[in-house]
Amino acid sequence: MTLAFTKMHGLGNDFVVIDATATPIDLDTARARRIADRRFGIGCDQILLVEPARSADADFGYRILNADGSESGQCGNGARCFARFVRENGLTDRDTITVDIRDGRMVIETLGDHHYRVALGVPEFDPARIPLAGFDAAPDYSLDDVAGSRVTFAALAIGNPHAVLRVADVDTAAVDTIGPALESHPAFPERVNVGFLEPLARDHVRLRVFERGAGETLACGSGAAAAVVAGIAAGDLDPTVAVDLPGGRARVDWAGPGEPVFLSGPAERVFDGKLVSSG
Repeated sequence: MTLAFTKMHGLGNDFVVIDATATPIDLDTARARRIADRRFGIGCDQILLVEPARSADADFGYRILNADGSESGQCGNGARCFARFVRENGLTDRDTITVDIRDGRMVIETLGDHHYRVALGVPEFDPARIPLAGFDAAPDYSLDDVAGSRVTFAALAIGNPHAVLRVADVDTAAVDTIGPALESHPAFPERVNVGFLEPLARDHVRLRVFERGAGETLACGSGAAAAVVAGIAAGDLDPTVAVDLPGGRARVDWAGPGEPVFLSGPAERVFDGKLVSSG
């Protein structure tokens, strides 16, 4: 089977984007892992499937498969690549695109110069809806013996579950140990993206993210949004924040509780190809 694809990235968070609008494409876990494998496949953090809309007032459907084959509910960096893909491939000429995602929908706005603004939805803080098991709602939570340490974090959901840890220096943060330990901790029954946040000023932060199903990536859009929302909710950050990730800079805007969070940044097209066999 031949599968056409486009390799793209948003601040180094890289994707294999596949057009499934005309012909449905069913990727099982094994095949998704093979495609995402950087030695035996194409290589990516996530696979993005462009599908027909599932509701009458949307333009497209959008499915996200992590490198381990699991499905994700949100990917802000991927959404920007999604928008560039559908416009450049002649699937739409709209500057604003409404997309059905697994747990709702998102709106993507074209800003120009291959930059896009994504409405990621309203952040969810209820532990039962994140989900975070065994806790009542609180500004921060603590767990003992996470990779041998006690960790304190904010928790929320923006399409995906997120835990945000404040650190003094992201360069020396224990991302490689605490990241996977907290990602798969029983307190998070659907696993969790783990963000390590270093505030620099009220409008500027640094961030590293260990993503569930992908490991540490050069950028995580929903992780950037979650980190900023956590900082704003704590009273430490302004409504507009520049987020420096290993792959580059994104911008996050959030007006406060009950309001959607917005992520802005670039989308890059790397190459087009055809995969003859993936397994």
